[in-house]
Amino acid sequence: MTDSAFAFGLGVGTQNSKGEWLEVFFPQPLFAPPQALVSALGEIDNNAVLGTEQLKHLRQVLAEAGEDKLAALAGRLQDAGRPAVAVLLTEDLAPTCVPEGYLKLHLISHRLVKPHGTRLDGLFGVLPNVAWTNEGAIDLEELAERQLSARLRGAVLEVSCVDKFPKMTNYVVPAGVRIAHTARVRLGAYLGEGTTVMHEGFINFNAGTDGPGMIEGRISAGVTVGEGSDLGGGCSTMGTLSGGGNIVISVGKECLIGANAGIGIPLGDRCTVEAGLFVTAGTKVTMLDAEGMPVETVKARDVAGKADLLFRRNSSTGAVECLTNRSAIELNAELHAHN
Repeated sequence: MTDSAFAFGLGVGTQNSKGEWLEVFFPQPLFAPPQALVSALGEIDNNAVLGTEQLKHLRQVLAEAGEDKLAALAGRLQDAGRPAVAVLLTEDLAPTCVPEGYLKLHLISHRLVKPHGTRLDGLFGVLPNVAWTNEGAIDLEELAERQLSARLRGAVLEVSCVDKFPKMTNYVVPAGVRIAHTARVRLGAYLGEGTTVMHEGFINFNAGTDGPGMIEGRISAGVTVGEGSDLGGGCSTMGTLSGGGNIVISVGKECLIGANAGIGIPLGDRCTVEAGLFVTAGTKVTMLDAEGMPVETVKARDVAGKADLLFRRNSSTGAVECLTNRSAIELNAELHAHN
């Protein structure tokens, strides 16, 4: 057993009638757990369902390692008799099972790891598609029977959604955030302190904001937004690697993406995209210098990640223009620096 590890979590969750995991709740996940704990856990079977006796032993191990909060959690799970699991990730590898996948999503939403800070490749194939209801997660093959059982006792089983990912706030609510419509933020989203997500805002897993910021548009999977940025109503960011390219989409600090606008390139700091304008990597952009004079026409990917740019559409010609505060000479030099 190694003396170092990537993460550890003690969780409680839901299984179907076959004993397969549907979801796992990790209230106190650990990133880079201390060496004493990793060494103590060497004799614990990883990713195994823990029964009463195993939880009793784990509680003792955690207490001896000085992890009093986790030891107390093990005690509570022992008394509750619910399906529990301990996950120790010795390396940051692609998740191979539901408990591993959920632990990694928790790490991000608990702000222990930032988006792209842990491997999530293959996660869609690992997580089951389940019905999320007022009675918890239910296997889709067992949903009809559960609906009938609810009706027979005079109740209605409320199915809020059918998805692989649950809403984040059923697992963790980070400090210092506002979320107007909780169903629009998935577990695995990273919300920095000071982030406000309005009703039409959406944040996918492995994506998020450094905060503070105002999100009224869509942050797709893999996209990060810098502090002080504002995503206007109905705007959208293309998911990282969308379209088969290799550009990692991100938004810098103090940026504004106008209402119903969108980006398919990363933006540097202090950039603005005019309302209604969608800029993709292949969009042809006429570069204007600080005096508003045309310099040359490039593809938007050529200015990806550069700071202090204003993207707008010429109201007369319909051409996409990019205004910068640089002189023609400075702009030409920067545009061709990659050649």
